[in-house]
Amino acid sequence: MRLSIRELQTLLFYIVFVVLVVVLVALAIRALVSYPSTPTKGQAVSQTPSKTLAQALKDHRTRCKLTQEYVAGALGVPSQMVSKWETGESEPTMSNLSALAKTYGVTLAQLLQDVG
Repeated sequence: MRLSIRELQTLLFYIVFVVLVVVLVALAIRALVSYPSTPTKGQAVSQTPSKTLAQALKDHRTRCKLTQEYVAGALGVPSQMVSKWETGESEPTMSNLSALAKTYGVTLAQLLQDVG
């Protein structure tokens, strides 16, 4: 049995089509399996904080490539105060948090976004 060029093209098209469908189904199954399930009624929602305030402050400062001394000068506080904020020994006041956000070029909400 000999196939014409047209029949070979049609057969090749169907083979490629079936392979694509199989790949798409496999990807969809993989995505559904790895997708986190939503809690049902009665299940507790676990919310683990991704960062502490100290980590968030340090991350923003290093992202901006600023030194603790520069940030301290911009806020008018001693550099040891910035160090204590970034190590978690103390926390900045709301006015200092607002000034930090402005110094880092973000909103206060963005500064505290990942803080748990």
